[in-house]
Amino acid sequence: MKAFFTRRNSLLVAASAALALSLSACGGSSSSTSTNPPVAEKPSFAADSTMAKLSSAGKIVIGTKFDQPLFGQKGLDGKPIGFDVEIGKLIAAKLGIPADKIEWVETVSANREQFIKQGKVDLIVATYTINDKRKTEVDFAGPYYEAGQALMVNKDNTTITKPEDVRGKNVCSVTGSTPAATIVEKYGAVLVPAATYSACLEPLRNKQVEAITTDNVILAGFVAKEPDAFKLASDETFTKEPYGIGLKLGDTPFRMWINDQLEAADKDGSYAKAWESTAGTVIKTTPALPTIDRY
Repeated sequence: MKAFFTRRNSLLVAASAALALSLSACGGSSSSTSTNPPVAEKPSFAADSTMAKLSSAGKIVIGTKFDQPLFGQKGLDGKPIGFDVEIGKLIAAKLGIPADKIEWVETVSANREQFIKQGKVDLIVATYTINDKRKTEVDFAGPYYEAGQALMVNKDNTTITKPEDVRGKNVCSVTGSTPAATIVEKYGAVLVPAATYSACLEPLRNKQVEAITTDNVILAGFVAKEPDAFKLASDETFTKEPYGIGLKLGDTPFRMWINDQLEAADKDGSYAKAWESTAGTVIKTTPALPTIDRY
């Protein structure tokens, strides 16, 4: 079967050791730091728009992950930190909502669409890959980052170096995730589902599964925390995973407004600052904002 490879950032593995030292120095917490972007004063929005309602209420509910190093992980104070969190803060600030008025709700891959549909969150920033199937259930602003699927194995594993090597083998991934579908449908792996990616770690460590698959940046965070236990199977990725901000289906004005804010953040440097204070502590090359999909 033909593999579709794109080049991943070669600095991921090299930077992992440096992060590991930082992690051990701070008791195993993420090395991400939290920032508070400038809050817009009295922003004006069209009446009855989602932006107007949220700005008037002075608070927002944002879904993110709590177990994804570098992107969304619960800190020592119980609040999430990471690149996704910083993107959420940027959007809130443009609505005139300060960081301390954001309610963070843990969302895992399997419940993201339902949380949006049920109104449990106003938006979701949670390593949420945009794809056509999901677009039938929710809207997406962005993408604000493009990752790529990879494999993580035990440090002593020498048999898995590419996705074709997992055919017929047990691979752990999260229920309802794009990587889970890809590894089964394209590469013939036997899926061992889990609720979160962190729940895959012990099965891998105990060799109940032979690999974990998800986006390279997520796996890089796990490798960085335990470089003596795990490694990336390869420096290559085999999919493109554009991360978007999920919101209610059909709320085009809100989606377009968020897209505008992402582009503005890229121009004024706040996008780069969000990256460099979080995922950029490992992945030293600051990414360019991907081309916004204004569908």
